[in-house]
Amino acid sequence: MERVLKLASQRAVVIFSVSSCCMCHTIKTLFSDLGVNPAIYELDQDPKGKEMERALIRLLGHNLPVPAVFIGGQLVGPTDKVMSLHLGGNLIPLLREAGAIWL
Repeated sequence: MERVLKLASQRAVVIFSVSSCCMCHTIKTLFSDLGVNPAIYELDQDPKGKEMERALIRLLGHNLPVPAVFIGGQLVGPTDKVMSLHLGGNLIPLLREAGAIWL
């Protein structure tokens, strides 16, 4: 858990992902299209990926821990939470506040 929270606080936007996950790809594409350069941690390619996955399961409260998005060091959540923020017009202001985008 400590490692996940430390990594999540080191950049304005942090995404924990699995390289073969289509929802992870969707979220990474969304942030890229918005001009965000997030830190991306592919759990399936990290030697401590399983440990981080267990920590994310505890944080999120369910067994599908990816994608897990942190903005400004705070857990935003998985795909449904990020898309809800975006469709509601609240994602871009949150990204600006965190210093992830400037415009």
